Amino acid sequence: MLDIYYISIFKHYKKAFGKKSISIALFYINALEISIILVLGAFLKAFATQMKITVMSTTKFWVLFVLIALFVISKNWMRYNGKKRTILNAKAKPNTMPIYLLWIIPAGCITLALILLKV
Repeated sequence: MLDIYYISIFKHYKKAFGKKSISIALFYINALEISIILVLGAFLKAFATQMKITVMSTTKFWVLFVLIALFVISKNWMRYNGKKRTILNAKAKPNTMPIYLLWIIPAGCITLALILLKV
């Protein structure tokens, strides 16, 4: 599912930025995946807090989040570099989602995570 978003961003910015569109699409997919992971982590932390379950401290939560984020960045860098991107680009269908909506998704996830972290 995330491959569709990557290719949509890549194709949209390919016209205007050329090779720089690869970096933009990679930044987008990293931001999207990390924001989704942050929302899930914030939800689980808020749930555990409401249930009075002490799973981990806040410091350990952020250290674990940073480690997972570094893993996601390296995974995406290896995955969307080269042959995989070429194959996805050849198989891709035309995008029907507006570009502004694609950028609102990670922003909305981060906003939701911040709300959940305040709980």
